[in-house]
Amino acid sequence: MYLHLTRGPRFFIRMTDFQKSNTPLTQARSALKRAWTCWNPVTGCNRVSAGCAHCYAERMAHRLQRIGQAKYKNGFKVTLHESLLSLPLSWKKPRLIFVNSMSDLFHKAVPLDFIKEIFAVMERAPWHIFQLLTKRSERMASLVGRLPWPENVWMGVTSESAKFTYRMSHLQQVPAAVRFVSMEPLLGPMGDFPTKGIDWVIVGGESGPNARPMEKSWVIEIRNRCMQNGIPFFFKQWGGFNRKETGCLLEGKYYHEMPSLTRAGVELSLEI
Repeated sequence: MYLHLTRGPRFFIRMTDFQKSNTPLTQARSALKRAWTCWNPVTGCNRVSAGCAHCYAERMAHRLQRIGQAKYKNGFKVTLHESLLSLPLSWKKPRLIFVNSMSDLFHKAVPLDFIKEIFAVMERAPWHIFQLLTKRSERMASLVGRLPWPENVWMGVTSESAKFTYRMSHLQQVPAAVRFVSMEPLLGPMGDFPTKGIDWVIVGGESGPNARPMEKSWVIEIRNRCMQNGIPFFFKQWGGFNRKETGCLLEGKYYHEMPSLTRAGVELSLEI
């Protein structure tokens, strides 16, 4: 099983065979989890919208602080970790790397020079795919012309309801090879959200303590809009306190579509 990453001037979205089949991706998801790695040169954040109300990263940071984890001595206060900047360069096997799962790279407390250093590392590691996700789309858009956008960087924004589709409009301004939207936790209908230049949509309900409900009709409307516009649609989970019990079936089908980058002549295969 392979997720293909290739680099070049023209890109298009392709689904691999396992993504087309209506089967639960138990093995594929396990393999993806093994291939996925988090890289946290920045930790800490603060709440900016409704989706942040039950932030897992905040709970985790305080838990790690309590047990004496050195990198979380500041709890959930924004903290830069210069010692971790070069870490991806030491990983020789291609990986899917989620950048700053414990923070937001475009937080106002993260200096531009530090953001540039992170982008420089991503540019120096073309064998990896880096995924960035932000709720601070205004700052992201304001820095578009001041950052390199290497072709192995996927840029995403969180839009948890129609109130935050403006973040998707900001994302459309970013010259990333893949632009994706995380509608998780989905807290309301999304309406006629922007689709031009959007390469992937991920939907999921909230999980954990005090999880807020997600309506089936919201998910169906998003799936239908993605299908109408040729956008890969990944339905992650219904959510609820016990997400394993509620699962991820939508109208009797599994939707685990993902983008991949291709170009003729050169292909880097990430075996998963």
